[in-house]
Amino acid sequence: MEDMHSAPMLDGKVIVVTGAGNGIGRDFALAMAAQGARVVVNDLGTSASGEGQDAGPAQRVVDEIRALGGTAVASTDSVADWQSANRIVKTAIDAFGRIDGVINNAGILRDRMFFKMNLEEWQQVIDVHLNGSFYVARAASNYFKDQGSGAYVHMTSTSGLIGNLGQANYSAAKLGIIGLSKSIALDMARYKVRSNCISPFAWSRLIGTIPTETPEEKARVERMKRMETAKIAPLAAFLLSDGAEDVTGQIFGVRANEIFVFNQHRPVRSVHRSEGWTPASVASHAIPALRAGFTPLQRSAEVFNWDPI
Repeated sequence: MEDMHSAPMLDGKVIVVTGAGNGIGRDFALAMAAQGARVVVNDLGTSASGEGQDAGPAQRVVDEIRALGGTAVASTDSVADWQSANRIVKTAIDAFGRIDGVINNAGILRDRMFFKMNLEEWQQVIDVHLNGSFYVARAASNYFKDQGSGAYVHMTSTSGLIGNLGQANYSAAKLGIIGLSKSIALDMARYKVRSNCISPFAWSRLIGTIPTETPEEKARVERMKRMETAKIAPLAAFLLSDGAEDVTGQIFGVRANEIFVFNQHRPVRSVHRSEGWTPASVASHAIPALRAGFTPLQRSAEVFNWDPI
């Protein structure tokens, strides 16, 4: 059994959690505080599709943390604007004098089949997920660099890693975050700054927008409701702790009580011809030889097709 009296893993650290007013983000904020971190609870207070604004959710989570004896302050700035994102990090500096970790969790969904998706639906999802992750990470980077420590946890998704219907904007952003995280890990390794991704499987208000028209869709959603948002937080807390000093550039998944590490793009098969290729020889030789290495066109639910454990 784990020692319940061991020192909190994040004692003294200052962690910014974006999108922390509800769901997974709220659980992140509570878990970081429970591990001794001082937390900036950032949430714009929008709907799942990014509409409106409400200071209530962030402050409610701060109040919860304080009621449990923890330390937290609220931030209601948007991640999707450069100046505003910098204010989120500045909130940590002003309140606590430093910053040690960032969880880029803020997100919205604007699901639509690709051939119907409009510019606004594309732009808004990219702005919050991909641009927002860059803006907040970049705002923290100089503090991390100067102090020679720091850690990022970014949220990705199997919608990008594997694929889903009606989510071209979200999938592109979430796969873009993989590239962003890897670049941060490479560029900041010399400063002992780490960057990892988590692909969370959990029932949240964002996933509540999934259609449930067929019996299969209804069954899938019922399975997903068993995947509690709080299950994601322990891995995130570890990744922000000093115990994870040699863990960087990785992609993890959490699904109820399962933790995965995902592979990353590497060549799986190759062919060559000393005389070079023609379109005809590509057709007759290259494609037949490479076909065994093709990845099937599947949706996330087809790959993760067993019940959550």
